[in-house]
Amino acid sequence: MSIVDFDNLTDHEPDSIPVIPSAPMANGDSIPTAFDPRQLRAGRLQRLRAMMVEQGYAAVVLFDPNNQRYATGSRNMFGYFLRNSTRYIYVPIEGPVILFEYPGSAHVSTWLETIDEARTSKVVWSAVNQRDNLSSDPFGIEIAELVKEHGRGGLKVGLDRCTLNLARSLEAQGLDVFDCMQDTLHCRRIKTPEEVACLAQSMAASEAAVAEVEAAIKPGITENELFAIMYGNVIKQGGEFIETRLLSSGPRTNPWFNEASDRVIRPGELVALDTDTIGCHGYYSDFSRTFHVGPSRPSDYQRSLYRMAWEQVHHNMNLLKPGLSYRELAEQAWKIPERFLDRRYPSIIHGVGMHGETPLVAHHMDFDRFSKDGVLEPGMVVSVESYIGEVGAADGVKLEEEVLITETGFAKLSRYPFNDDLLAREF
Repeated sequence: MSIVDFDNLTDHEPDSIPVIPSAPMANGDSIPTAFDPRQLRAGRLQRLRAMMVEQGYAAVVLFDPNNQRYATGSRNMFGYFLRNSTRYIYVPIEGPVILFEYPGSAHVSTWLETIDEARTSKVVWSAVNQRDNLSSDPFGIEIAELVKEHGRGGLKVGLDRCTLNLARSLEAQGLDVFDCMQDTLHCRRIKTPEEVACLAQSMAASEAAVAEVEAAIKPGITENELFAIMYGNVIKQGGEFIETRLLSSGPRTNPWFNEASDRVIRPGELVALDTDTIGCHGYYSDFSRTFHVGPSRPSDYQRSLYRMAWEQVHHNMNLLKPGLSYRELAEQAWKIPERFLDRRYPSIIHGVGMHGETPLVAHHMDFDRFSKDGVLEPGMVVSVESYIGEVGAADGVKLEEEVLITETGFAKLSRYPFNDDLLAREF
């Protein structure tokens, strides 16, 4: 499988987008799997500006690469700008969207219809050459001039992330500066049909990568070798990167969150992984599977863990429907047996989009610590989590599914098969 990333072609787009058959959903609708990239970008920018109107922003200045891509489709040196927040995009309530780019690289994005103008970043060296005091004033002056021109008289400006000096430089120009990250994430919680298609393509690519991993599992291979197979397939199919290294084996499956190592895998063990992949088109794919290493059959204990994780995922998945509150979901969720509570996964569900997003619904005993109440809405995409492992035991099982909230319930985006042998199903 090879997927073209239409957000990142450097000079042109295809005249037509190949139509891929849509996947059927339980209610007879379909999950879109083909999309028009211009409609994708237009729909996201429209949602962002609607949020800005609702929250009273005159403009937002986006430093986060995910928000930049959401607003415009522009992506440049993604990993670099995750740590070095010196590329930014100015989005007014109306008027030109302006990219402030790393020197010499504006051509990567100026072909996009969402970018009206490109200028050189005023803070391009600040993170590495400690020039914050020198660059912050020119930054503040330039943004303030733009807000006065395009902000309809408003002074409220949102920053999704930046240094304190940059925020103060805007305040020194008379602007009211607010953190807009949560507002932006809230805006992004509902996916357009084009975004759902991106998520479906990203999921298909990740499932192909996991199939390669499963086929390679055998005694003598290392966790790192398996992770390299998965990562290589992600890149080959147009993905960006894998956020975590969550692939573990044997006693390293319990507790969860051990990352891939040079450990050699042995017969009779479990191998568990979580995809956590920023895939093609910049969209996340997030599902988990646990496999058994032959040639022996799984033990009764391994099967019991797997069955409980399967039941937890499916019980909680079947609760999902529009209008269900996050607190109701936490209260109605599958009851974790007492001996597995200490190592429960932190969330029941979490949002999925360009990365793990809002909402995050924690278990009922953790809800007030980790979650804020809200309701499920059509167009949300969430991953349903399970980890089953107990203190003092050797094995743990990680399973997870990704689903779209529909008008009547949910539709599965992840379709990777579960292991019949671990479920003790008859062949």
